[in-house]
Amino acid sequence: MSVAGTQTFAAVDLGASSGRVMVGRVGPDILHLTESHRFANRPVRLPEGLRWDILGLYGGVLDGLRAAGPVDSVGIDSWAVDYGLLDADGALLGNPVHYRDARTEGVPEQVWATVPPGDLYRATGIQYAPFNTLYQLVAARKTPQLSSAARLLLIPDLIAYWLTGEQGTELTNASTTQLIDPRTGDWNHDLADRLGIDLALFAPLRRPGDPAGALLPAVQEQTGLPGPVPVTAVGSHDTASAVAAVPAGRGERFAYLCTGTWSLAGLELDAPVTTEASRAANFTNELGIDGTVRFLRNIMGLWLLQECMRTWGREDVTPLLAEAARAPALRSVVDAAAPEFLAPGDMAERIAAACRATGQPEPATPGATTRCILDSLALAHRRAIHEAQRLADRAVDVVHIVGGGARNALLCQLTADACGLPVVAGPAEAAALGNVLVQARAHGLPGDLDSVRELIVRTQPLTRYEPSGDPAAWEAAARRVDGAHPLYS
Repeated sequence: MSVAGTQTFAAVDLGASSGRVMVGRVGPDILHLTESHRFANRPVRLPEGLRWDILGLYGGVLDGLRAAGPVDSVGIDSWAVDYGLLDADGALLGNPVHYRDARTEGVPEQVWATVPPGDLYRATGIQYAPFNTLYQLVAARKTPQLSSAARLLLIPDLIAYWLTGEQGTELTNASTTQLIDPRTGDWNHDLADRLGIDLALFAPLRRPGDPAGALLPAVQEQTGLPGPVPVTAVGSHDTASAVAAVPAGRGERFAYLCTGTWSLAGLELDAPVTTEASRAANFTNELGIDGTVRFLRNIMGLWLLQECMRTWGREDVTPLLAEAARAPALRSVVDAAAPEFLAPGDMAERIAAACRATGQPEPATPGATTRCILDSLALAHRRAIHEAQRLADRAVDVVHIVGGGARNALLCQLTADACGLPVVAGPAEAAALGNVLVQARAHGLPGDLDSVRELIVRTQPLTRYEPSGDPAAWEAAARRVDGAHPLYS
């Protein structure tokens, strides 16, 4: 467990396409992360719709904890907005609905008839996305499951409940439900009442660093972990944990890109920005570590390439990236934030259709499609970072790319070129590192958020990309897609 002044922490990090249990060894000048177990996250399409295989994920968590060996604490983070419903005995009422399920089609318009979009944004600061928890709950109204539910737990809180038997709602993830007031960090009761949402369904709020129980004896037996093993609340929204691990220097003016299935592009602020201009630009204000606000925009991210590869039957991205690097730059670009790219399906054909609709050549090969995706993501990153600076009146000097996309050298270089700013790439396992470091602080590691980031800078490999190429070419490409897909008015 603890060796020579270090402590050991297990980070359960569940992404939209895979889950992992990582083991972090932490000391004053030590931060070493190893993978205990990685497992697929494969949603299942049932007759009633798209569902998460939550029991398969929980089994992967148990396998990972078993492989991790003795630890001083466990922390859990995952994707946002989705939840499980429990009955009065604490039993799960069906598999959680996947945020890409179609059940919220037409629901936002129903909500806006009661609470107009401007009022909703001023109350919560959360961007429009059709899968926000608020819309899911309105879609589920009068369903047998919701009518029978005594408790609603967001995905990481559901895993924590099964591990510990204790229920809570961690704040960074709760802020994505569109039911939290970002100024107070508490539930917006007036909004919930207007929409007929019962906030008593939610367990009491927890904050990163709060205790979240201890592993149940049965869980210790299943995992072989000697106890007691505390579970510690972390930034349970994986983006909150990833942003905590951005390796920014003290006082550095930075933007961040958390890249993976999604790209989350934005700034770290001290207070939310809930202006009409911010709403129109579809920026969100999610709560982060130590009272910070993640002011960001959601972009489809590497989901575009993941879905193409699934259709093509390709599993190795390396040859595709090599082909993309040889393909003509900026030949065809699409709006990577467009809603038509949200659902699963033949992504390559949808990208080709978007190119046809805008009079651009259709990508003719997988390599050309991959180049179109990466150029389009770089443009979306550029637009989001430029708009974030304008809306928050905050200039930046560097862009930090963390998450899986930090390993994609071509995407990192294209982002530097598109933004006209240096890019620092890494760490790739930022969510797990942020998870580990919040646990470490709760268990005695001294220091503020800047100190945590300084430890990452000292211990993790980082790569810097300087902008190159012709800025005018990126300006011209941006004009082909800017304003093509207004989200709502």
